[in-house]
Order: sequence, then structure tokens, then C-alpha cells
Amino acid sequence: MIMVMVLFVLLLIAGAPIVFTMGVSASLVLVGEGIPSSIIPQRLFAGLDSFTIMAIPFFVLSGLLMERGGIARRMIDFATALVGWIRGSLLLVSVVSGTGLAAVSGSGSADTAATASLMLPEMRRRRYDIDFAAGLMAAAGSLGPVIPPSIMMIVLASVGNVSVGDMFIAGVVPGFLMALGLLLAGYFHARRYGGVYSQVQPFSLKELGATALRAIPAFLMPIIIIGGIVGGVFTPTEAASVAVATGLLVGLFIYKELKFRDLPRLILRAASISASVMMIIAVANIFSWLVAREGVPQLLVGFLQSLSDNPWVFLALLNVGLIFVGMFMESIAAILILVPVLMPVAQSYGIDPLHLGVVIIINLSIGMITPPYGITLFVASSIAQRPIMRVAGKIILPLSFMLAVLLLATYVPSVVTALPDLFRTR
Repeated sequence: MIMVMVLFVLLLIAGAPIVFTMGVSASLVLVGEGIPSSIIPQRLFAGLDSFTIMAIPFFVLSGLLMERGGIARRMIDFATALVGWIRGSLLLVSVVSGTGLAAVSGSGSADTAATASLMLPEMRRRRYDIDFAAGLMAAAGSLGPVIPPSIMMIVLASVGNVSVGDMFIAGVVPGFLMALGLLLAGYFHARRYGGVYSQVQPFSLKELGATALRAIPAFLMPIIIIGGIVGGVFTPTEAASVAVATGLLVGLFIYKELKFRDLPRLILRAASISASVMMIIAVANIFSWLVAREGVPQLLVGFLQSLSDNPWVFLALLNVGLIFVGMFMESIAAILILVPVLMPVAQSYGIDPLHLGVVIIINLSIGMITPPYGITLFVASSIAQRPIMRVAGKIILPLSFMLAVLLLATYVPSVVTALPDLFRTR
């Protein structure tokens, strides 16, 4: 098993697709230990045999519908009216609109692409530092997995036996604290460099009200989804289908930017994205089953407890390890492989599974903006047409604020658990 894990790491570093990496590693274990090949289809099916997992394609489609239906433009208009009068206005607008889109789509790369495509041309015209701007938008896009609804939270809840509704609520406070940190990063950058960042528009309460009114349909979606799940009106999967219906209604009949001829293309794109995710989930189930069969969780518990029986030490090691993993591995694959191992270890330290789940999500979202494989960093630098390492060099300030929130969420569990506990008691 050790040699197989070494091969797994080497394939990851070499840039092999994660499905190929897990499949080859699992196949070697199956062959080496004489496990019947019939276990492969059984575990593949078991990985997808979950009603909760069915929510993923619906959430993917709802995000595509909302983006194509004019949501991004309304979010940016509202954000401009809200913070456009502050120094470094376009930097702050990109964070506010990215946060709003995170509450709609739950896909970090899609949020980054939408914000960067609309904001970068005007930033260039005003001669902003494009490397910093792209890095800030990549950081804002990485909030997608933390702020509900979130595909990563659905996957983690499914494999970690945690309530999806509780996960969604638990992500609200850390997600908005991270957004606040990114706003401060943009503001401090603008204050430090001045000049071009002093171009602002006057504040208008009338314009703020008008843009807020136009953005109401966009804000309804996360309210319907989270409110419906928390209120017990529908399950996460049913909420995802309601989100699709809401996206169709808003795009076709309210904003009227979505056309019926767009639907086949969007459905095919959603199917392609969902198939990629489902393939990772199915193959990862074989890999994680083998890891559990070899007793890796028990070995890890024994090893960590021999180092320290202090849960804070365990969480510190967890954060360092997960940020490193997030730099090299696709986030959903990391969740599927690591969560079944980490949950029993965390429980042996008395750590709340909900707390652990959100800490894992925050760590992996930070991994989305760190080279060499940070997906939102790659998207932002591609749209900005800037070298990825140049953009990566400018994310230190935003990353510092995100790490501060990670530490707060790690060592002050109530930041994560207080809101879910409040809703449970009502």
C-alpha cells in the first residue's frame, strides 16, 4: 500500500488527471491483493448511489442558467452602486459581485470567469494593477465552495454523514468573513498605491435602490434554497431542482436575457461538468474503500495521538496538510479521499464533524488560489492574459486575510457552529 501511495503522489505531481491517478493506484492494489474484479462495478455504483449526490447536476445547471440569464451584470451594477464611491472602487466591486455570485452558483471557477470577464476591461482602462486585480478576483471566486449553495459541501456532507443544511448554514459566517477580508485587502492596496485608485463615482441612494430592485430576483435564489432546506420544505436535491426552475424563470421571463435556443447548449455543458464530477466521485469511492480496508484511518489515529492528544495540534497539522493537498489535487477528489479518513480521526479528538467539514472546505478553497494547480487563479490569469506566476505573486495580501479567517474558524469553533445551533434550537 505504501508503494501505491507513493505512485499516487508521483502521478499527481506529474500532472496526470485525478481520475486516472486514482484508477491506476486502486487497480494496482486490487491486483496485488487478489481482490475480485467484481468489486469494481460494485464500488463504482455505491459511490453514486446517493439521493444527495443527485443534487449536483441540478446545481450545476442552475448556476449556468443564472449566469447566462444576466445575473452577473445585475450583481456588478448593485455592487458598483454599493461600494463604487470608495477608493479602489473596482477592486471592491469585484469582491462584492464575486461574493454575490458565490451565493448563486457555488462554482468558484464560474464565478471568477463571470466577474473577470466583465470587470477587467474597465480596470485596464483605468490603469489598475491587473496582476493584483486578477489575484483578488481569483480569491473572491474561491469563496464559491464556502458560501452556500456549494457543490463541495454537498459532496462532503454525503461522504462525511453530515447534514447538507447544517453545512450550508455553517459556511455563511466564515464565507462572509473571508469576503470582508478581501474587501479590506482591496482597500488597503488602493490606499497604499493611490493614483489611479482614486477614481470613484459619487454615492447615490437612488441608484443603490434601483440596482437593488433589479437584483432582487438574483438574491431570491440563495434565500429560496437555504430557507427551504433549513425550514424542512424540501431536501437538498429538491432544492437544486427548485433552483433550476428559479433560474429558468428569472432568465427567460424577468431579465429576458436567456433564450430558449440557449437551453440545449447549457444542458449539454451542465451534463459535461456533472459527468466529470460524477466520474471522480465513482472512482474515488473505490480508492477510499481500499484505504479504509487497509486500516489507514486507525493507523493515522494511532500515529497522531502518539504525537499529541491535543485537538488544537491536530487541527494545526490538518490545516498545513490540507493547504498542501489543495495546491496539487482537485478539491472534490481531495474531499472524497480524505474525509472518510479524517472524520474518525477528528472524532477521536472530540472535534465536531460539522466544524471539521467547514475547516476542510476553507482549506481547499484557499488551495484554489495557490499555484501550481489553483483553478480560480488559472481562470483569472487566463482571462487577464497575464502569466500565472505574476498573478500568484500578488495574492499575498488577499491570501493573508483568508488565512486569518481560517485560523479563526479553526480555533474558535463557534464561528462555524453557532448559526447551525441557533437554527436547530428554533
